[in-house]
Formats: sequence, structure tokens, C-alpha cells
Amino acid sequence: MQRPAGKRLQQTSMQARVAEELRQMIISGELPPRSSLSEMALSETFGVSRTPIREALKQLQIEGLVEVRPRVGTFVAVPSRRELTELFQMKELLEGAAARLLAFRGNVPEVERLEATMTAADAAVRDGDAERYAALVHEFHDVIVVGADNSKLEAHYRTLMNQLAYARLVRTSLSRPGRLVESDDEHHRVLSLIRAKDGDGAERVMREHVRMSHQALMAGMDERRAD
Repeated sequence: MQRPAGKRLQQTSMQARVAEELRQMIISGELPPRSSLSEMALSETFGVSRTPIREALKQLQIEGLVEVRPRVGTFVAVPSRRELTELFQMKELLEGAAARLLAFRGNVPEVERLEATMTAADAAVRDGDAERYAALVHEFHDVIVVGADNSKLEAHYRTLMNQLAYARLVRTSLSRPGRLVESDDEHHRVLSLIRAKDGDGAERVMREHVRMSHQALMAGMDERRAD
């Protein structure tokens, strides 16, 4: 016998809520890489049955945030170096295209938002506030993607950023000596070219910036392993 439509919708809504909360816990680092994800423990934490937990974990596995090891357990995924490189290559392509599209749109509200973000970022750099600057890095890139005004590009970007758990990674890249100032300077160059409506230049410099961020991340990860 089929379940009533209302019950199916309630189950789907519950699964979506659990998936979103778990997603944010992983992306923020509240659930660190390699953390064990017990269906029973999560069921108690969220106050729901194990069915929406199981379905939420399947969804996060598809997104690349969760790893299921048969007969072992379910864990927060840890991207390999190759996976990180491939994800950053896609980030470079998408953000480069976004910067280009935004530059061609001219004087739109997102450009003003970028300027306000950069004012706040400059203050964070002066104060040596890496945590605040990391949040503003995410905002800067996000505004550029939104400003591209391309829903397909934005959808792919959102999926990619979830797979990267970028909020966690950016802190590692910014831990490199001098990277805070370098990153801020690179953002200013991108914004300057967007203001000048130089789509080609904005794309090129944005792609260079993403490559530099990737290099800083890998160096930071190597240093942490050495420690």
C-alpha cells in the first residue's frame, strides 16, 4: 500500500533539513574530515528516525562530502590531492567565466557590493583578522558568481563549493605567511578590471588568483602534515 502523499512530503522535507544541516556542519568544519557519522547517533541528535538520516547521507555521498565504507562505516570525506586539484581547476574555470560575465554587465549593483566587501577586507587585513578575512573571501567570490547573472554557472558553482568545503580550506591557504596581503591585492586587481569592463582581463586575473590560492592551500596542507 502506498504511503499518503502528505507523509511522503513530510519525510522528504525532513531528509532535506537533515542533509542541509549536516552539509553546513561539514563545510564549516564543525564535523572535521574523517569524522565518523553514525546513523544512530545522528538520529538522536536530530530527533528523527534513521530513514531520513540514511537518505541524507546518501545525498551527501553523491555531493562528495561523505564517504561510505562497506562493513566499516560512514565518514566525512577527505578529498585526495588529485581530487582537490581537479576541483580547483573547475573553480578556476567557473570563477574566471563569472568575472568575465560580470565585467561585461557594466555598472550593476554587484559591483557596488564588491567594493563594500573590499573595504571590509582591507580593514580585516590591517587588523590581521584572518578569520574575518576568510569570510569576506567567500563573500567576494560569491558576489562575482551571482553578478555573472547565469543560473547554470551558479548552480554548478554551488555544488563545487560544497564538494570543496571551501570555508575550511580557505583558512589553511590563508595561514601561509604573507598570503593574507597577497590575496587582498589579487582581489583588488580583479575588481579594478571588472570596473573597467575588461572581461578578458578580469577572467585572466581571476584564474591566476584561484591558481595562487590552490598553491597556497597545498603548501599549507604539506606544512600541517609535516608538523
